[in-house]
Amino acid sequence: MYLQQLSFINFKNYSEAELSLSEGVNAFVGNNGAGKTNLLDAVHYLSLCKSYFNPIDSQQIKQGADFFMINGVFEKNGNKEIVACGVKRNQKKQFKRNKKDYQRLADHIGLLPLVMISPYDISIIIEGSEERRKFIDNVISQTDHNYLDELIAYNKVLANRNALLKQIADTGRYDPDLLSIFDEQLTTSGTRIFEKRRAFMEVFTEIFNKHYQFISENAEQVELIYESQLLQDSLADLLKKNLERDRILERTTAGIHKDDLQFNIHAMPMKKFGSQGQQKSFLIALKLAQYTFLTQKKGFKPLLLLDDIFDKLDDGRVTKLMQMVSNNDFGQVFITDTSMGRVKSIFNDINVDLKLFKVAEGSIDA
Repeated sequence: MYLQQLSFINFKNYSEAELSLSEGVNAFVGNNGAGKTNLLDAVHYLSLCKSYFNPIDSQQIKQGADFFMINGVFEKNGNKEIVACGVKRNQKKQFKRNKKDYQRLADHIGLLPLVMISPYDISIIIEGSEERRKFIDNVISQTDHNYLDELIAYNKVLANRNALLKQIADTGRYDPDLLSIFDEQLTTSGTRIFEKRRAFMEVFTEIFNKHYQFISENAEQVELIYESQLLQDSLADLLKKNLERDRILERTTAGIHKDDLQFNIHAMPMKKFGSQGQQKSFLIALKLAQYTFLTQKKGFKPLLLLDDIFDKLDDGRVTKLMQMVSNNDFGQVFITDTSMGRVKSIFNDINVDLKLFKVAEGSIDA
């Protein structure tokens, strides 16, 4: 699978652009602020129906315009897939596959799998558990539509249960029957999600360890550990045990929405004890493990987007990463960087063909 053509109108800092892409490595080179990352985000929209960086669609519209459009022509299993995304101010986002509207955007997820590696990923390490759950959910959702449906159902029931707990606190009227219904629904979806997350992590952790040791050349000992309250108790029991606490706090304190990933280096938290280079290596290994997992599950190679990937990595780790590209482990790759000389040198050294695009203030030259 690869993206043959990409075009867009009024997207971020671009008035209009149309690109013909290589099925191998595509590099976008230019100064900071020129719009390189915006090109990757356009590709991300076509795959996952949203921006990688900003959840508000209307804020992607070029200043002074009323809409944006992104179009992509993909080659997949010998067939063309034409995907279009359109957003008008104050209107619902439109998403089309081969000129037919999707009834649900969730139905598109997984058709054109993608992995993005960006400096913004540092939030997975330094921010709260929600960022790490998002990472798990993103990977599994691209391989399992039922998982995404369960997640949507769980979050809806969770919101209803929390609203009921607040209502009980505000009015003093306790409705055990309604609470029992919500608990049963939450347990059903939550248990299914937990089982899928646990099974995923058993496979994923082994893949991650191999990637990290390859990139770091076995320089550090790292750990990736899945943490869930459901590893000790069933969700039904947890909801019963925590009922009084939930009523006091007016929210649901137990469940898969509390799951987390623990990242360690030499048995210490990566967040506190990992250097910038080690943290970046950890993130890259996470994303490359995501790539490998998706490849195994889908039976073809996803798109790989590398945003400003060479910053804060030493030459040895950059070489290791690019060796993987040269060994045909990846399919189509998109890279951004500020240095034309660096990009040319890296890919000349590993003898890999490269299509270069010069990006300057909303214009693109091949």
